[in-house]
Amino acid sequence: MAEAAVKQTPTDAMIATLDMPQGGWSDAARRDALARVQAMGLPGRRDEYWKYTRPDTLVQAQAVPAALRDGDDTVLFDAVDRLKIVFVDGVFDANASDDLTLEGITIERLADATSDLHWGRDLYGVLENNGQNPVPRPLAALNTAFAADGVLIHVTGKPSKPVNIIYRRTSTTADAMLHHCIKLDAGAELTLLENGPVAARFNGVLEVEVADKAAFHHVRAQGRDHEQRAATHIFARLGTESTFKSFTLTANGVMTRNDCVIELTGDDAAAHVAGACVGDGRDFHHDDTVFITHDAVNCESRQVFKKVLRNGATGVFQGKILVKEGAQKTDGYQISQSLLLDDDSQFLAKPELEIYADDVACSHGSTSGAIDEDALFYLRSRGVPHSTATDLLTLAFLAEAVLEVEDEDLREEVTGRLASWLERHAA
Repeated sequence: MAEAAVKQTPTDAMIATLDMPQGGWSDAARRDALARVQAMGLPGRRDEYWKYTRPDTLVQAQAVPAALRDGDDTVLFDAVDRLKIVFVDGVFDANASDDLTLEGITIERLADATSDLHWGRDLYGVLENNGQNPVPRPLAALNTAFAADGVLIHVTGKPSKPVNIIYRRTSTTADAMLHHCIKLDAGAELTLLENGPVAARFNGVLEVEVADKAAFHHVRAQGRDHEQRAATHIFARLGTESTFKSFTLTANGVMTRNDCVIELTGDDAAAHVAGACVGDGRDFHHDDTVFITHDAVNCESRQVFKKVLRNGATGVFQGKILVKEGAQKTDGYQISQSLLLDDDSQFLAKPELEIYADDVACSHGSTSGAIDEDALFYLRSRGVPHSTATDLLTLAFLAEAVLEVEDEDLREEVTGRLASWLERHAA
């Protein structure tokens, strides 16, 4: 009698569709990550940190097709003098990219870096692995195992202009995994910009090592792709007196899950993570999940997330501050707020504090509400049209998150993009 067929798990089905790159210094990290994925299994609705967000389309064997977006609106950051690195459908495009030479920095493709002595072997998959405890993040481990491309950036000084990773999509079924590693030496500084539609489905990992007195500034725009599904992961480790700032602007997209895991391991370090999200329609689902660990003295962290939701859109925030024993003088701040422009939208929040030190100042808050009717009446009584008044109050609501962008010009560009989105989606 023939043996009964063994039912294939979603994890096995996904892995069967993927090819692991072979050869080079990343082999050991990839094999280790694959073992972690197989042990953890891909996420399901019963997982605590996925109870608000359905991971089904992120873990199925094939990506759901996403229609290409028509339109030639101005691309964010086009007015900025920057070094451009372009990926098309998840593949590096040398012809569209700039010369990757810039003072104070070296840039290589993950696919081309094969030397056994490459610095990347001490970073690739290392921070991702650290970030698996206490919360498993199997999609990030899957990325470490199978990502075939990405950029490796080693910052030794202070480059004269930002680096901009630009994503373009030409296929309705593009299914991309990209893994970027950034290492900042002591005293170095880098501004990294990311923008553009990546793929119908995108799994991205960014690992950032910020050494003593170094500074990393990150501004990311997600949008211009109404049907994309994406799971992104940022893993960062901070040294003494270092600075890490990351801001994400999100508009459109069927489902987006942004994970951010930060370790403050050096005294007097500062980590700021912020996001401004605008969503329209029942198909819009946006999830920010943040975990910040304080493991040093006199460190500061800020989590500032604002979401504007309308026409049945859903927003999620899960944020945690963990203060380890001995991490005295910690200053941890967390705020998550939503502005619901109708009765059909919803905001789901799970703020957490876990503190094992006694000399700390930690706070968290989460609110959800509608437009302030008194403020709206004040503007209307002075001749401001209803839609304009609503947009002004919405931008004021988002301002606290946008102010986390360090560079004033970039901040103004982000604000302008938000204003344009609100104008296009006027009720």
